[in-house]
Amino acid sequence: MKIFKSIKWRLQLWYGLILVVVLAGFGITAYQLERNRQFRQVDGELHRRIRVLANALHSPPRRDENQNRLPADQPPPRRPDFNGELFDGSPPGQFPDGGPPMWRRNRPVAEFHLPEQDAHFFDASDPHGFYFIITSRENKEIARSTNQPDGVVTAEATGRYYAGQINRVDNLAGNAYHPSHSVDFDNYREAGDRLPSGEMIWVGCSILPELKELHRTAVNLFAVGGLVLLVGIAGGGWLVSRAIKPINEISATAVKISAGDLSQRINVAEAESELGQLAAVLNSTFARLETAFAQQKQFAADAAHELRTPVSVILTQTQTALNRERDANSYRQTIEACQRAAQRMRRLIESLLELARFDAGQEILKRQRVDLSQTIADSLELVQPLAAERGVKIIADLPALAITGDAGRLAQVVTNLLTNAIQYNHPGGEARVTLAAHDGLAVLAIADTGQGIAPDDLPRVFERFYRADASRTGAGNAGLGLAICQAIIAAHGGTIEVASKANVGTTFTVRLPG
Repeated sequence: MKIFKSIKWRLQLWYGLILVVVLAGFGITAYQLERNRQFRQVDGELHRRIRVLANALHSPPRRDENQNRLPADQPPPRRPDFNGELFDGSPPGQFPDGGPPMWRRNRPVAEFHLPEQDAHFFDASDPHGFYFIITSRENKEIARSTNQPDGVVTAEATGRYYAGQINRVDNLAGNAYHPSHSVDFDNYREAGDRLPSGEMIWVGCSILPELKELHRTAVNLFAVGGLVLLVGIAGGGWLVSRAIKPINEISATAVKISAGDLSQRINVAEAESELGQLAAVLNSTFARLETAFAQQKQFAADAAHELRTPVSVILTQTQTALNRERDANSYRQTIEACQRAAQRMRRLIESLLELARFDAGQEILKRQRVDLSQTIADSLELVQPLAAERGVKIIADLPALAITGDAGRLAQVVTNLLTNAIQYNHPGGEARVTLAAHDGLAVLAIADTGQGIAPDDLPRVFERFYRADASRTGAGNAGLGLAICQAIIAAHGGTIEVASKANVGTTFTVRLPG
């Protein structure tokens, strides 16, 4: 489905699932803790009553030979004769001095009597109260409470169960017994223990109130969990919508840009967030794209303008020559004009192709160790006739300095810069060429004493087809020379900079890695 392909709904779904798992884990844990707490209380009451019954079973009322109660201050007669030994290991026939009556193994059990002070532990009138069953070693019933509910497991079956399940841990001094298991029968819970003398005691009670309380707890947990889930999902949806809002803005802006409006930018509200940083990067990219498209349009217009002039010259000259018969000298002049126009077109086309190769990274440089001072000296010799014609004096300081690069391309840069320094200099001016090593770089500076470049034009001198003013427009000058120089220097991993002052001169500085 389309809805599951949306990032927003995927995030919302995962958030909801995680919240459900967390709430379910918390609810189940809270429910189990509450259940264990309540059942521990119930088991504590069951174990307490087991101890009461155990004390009552082995501490029957004192009676004389005629079954009359003895005075409270009269001790019972000693009865050393019994079958078996005392449980604590004392020899038969006597009790330990100063100690409580000890339970005997194989001792016949007297009739069970629950003391009046312990009767409140078992309310016979409450059908849902605590009940008990006591059986002998032979699993014969000794006593049971009258409020034992119907349907509870019989003493024999319960005895067989506990005989295999209960691990007795007894403390005679405190008469403490800790059954290892409690058993639930429908809405009842029972616990039991086998005494050292062999009797089995079971105590049970209704756990219906606890079950109702647990049911209320479960309902409350479910209601609270559902409310938290709804609030969490609503809040999560709001957070997700707010988080991916920049994505929607990015998409809308990209659609407008793809339609041709390159001036559109993304509104960056949260610049510190990841999406805000992405929007800032995209805005920067869009700005560069707009600049690149603008330069491309300008480049195409300038190229068309530069090509139109020589084409117009050729067409005009040929049309004039074809209009009427002319002498040989006129035809020769027409052909020479066409040749000059064609050569200008060729230089322009070659420059454009050269820049295109540099832009595409297809220009292969012949990198080798070259003496940069010798390369510069060769270029100086090449432009010396032009300098003599213009009356410009060239001053050179060229210490030996070797670098790795393409000698031919570097000579092209030096020649172009020297030509500009001569062509745009005052008659009788100077062109100073210096070479030095600085911080591992070869630094070449070419300075003239010409008219300089206006501050507004200075940042654009390396743009293609850009010419600062009419005085810098010469025959065959298309405004591509400095752009080509910059492309060659950049391909060598270097930089080229320009500084100029009006009526003082211009200095081009080239830095090349060694």
